[in-house]
Amino acid sequence: MLTTKVGNLILKNPVMPASGTFGYGLEMQRWVSLEDLGAIVTKGLSLKPIIGNPPPRIVETPCGMLNAIGLENIGVDAFIDEKLPQLRKYGVPVIANIFATSYDDFQKLAEKLSSQDGVSALEINVSCPNVQEGGIHFGSVPKSVEKVVSKVKRKSGSLDVWVKLPPEIFRIKELANAARNGGASAVVVTNTIPAMAVDIKTRLPVLANVTGGLSGQAIKPIALKLVWEVASQCKIDVVGVGGISSAEDVLEFLLVGAKAVQIGSNNFRDPESIGKIIKELPDMMRGYKIKSVREFIGTLEIREVS
Repeated sequence: MLTTKVGNLILKNPVMPASGTFGYGLEMQRWVSLEDLGAIVTKGLSLKPIIGNPPPRIVETPCGMLNAIGLENIGVDAFIDEKLPQLRKYGVPVIANIFATSYDDFQKLAEKLSSQDGVSALEINVSCPNVQEGGIHFGSVPKSVEKVVSKVKRKSGSLDVWVKLPPEIFRIKELANAARNGGASAVVVTNTIPAMAVDIKTRLPVLANVTGGLSGQAIKPIALKLVWEVASQCKIDVVGVGGISSAEDVLEFLLVGAKAVQIGSNNFRDPESIGKIIKELPDMMRGYKIKSVREFIGTLEIREVS
């Protein structure tokens, strides 16, 4: 009933955490049965450890959250040595999110992770500055997306490659097609939206980094539109993310064409929520007379306007 397929990867259900909102997975064991998840998506991994931005790095906003963590992580080698052996025990697909500022570093990350037992796919974060191209973000130029995906794909062995696209509302289809042309089997739509918050009393930005990424229920309508556009017009699988906080939200993303979903900010609001949503899905589907996830995906009907 809940089984779905993203690229070549078969998932027992369509629900997984979004990168950066679930640690490396192990931190959430006290609230969530990891074996119940469709997959585990890791915190973003770089070649070397990164400390991240100074605090404050997270602030609550109306219907959402701003964050400027700065991609803090322990580095790929420590992940392989310390985290991956424990994650293997749960028998759940592990999607390793990776980021870098050069094509060479992306390839090195792919090479290290593709040789490890227990990694099922790589998720490329292209919302990073490309130092080889003058600091322009990889994800802002379709040719850069295609190039970085093709380079990672060459070093990824048998692993599927997913691409987490930025919320480029006017070019999302171009970026998705570029990812497909580079060899990606899926795109993750969408990432946080650049935003900021200010304090009138102090006359300072609330975040130490000044700006951050907006996530949460505030961006759900935007994410739904982007997922629908890509799923209905591009020949690549889509994983939807953005403002999902209930089983009904999951079904909405499946309805517009997502093959699976990721839950992000809601893990901060209620760490147990992702497990609850997975348990609620079957009853929710029966209530809407949905026999299976696979047959329901992309069944949105568009009214003809005369």
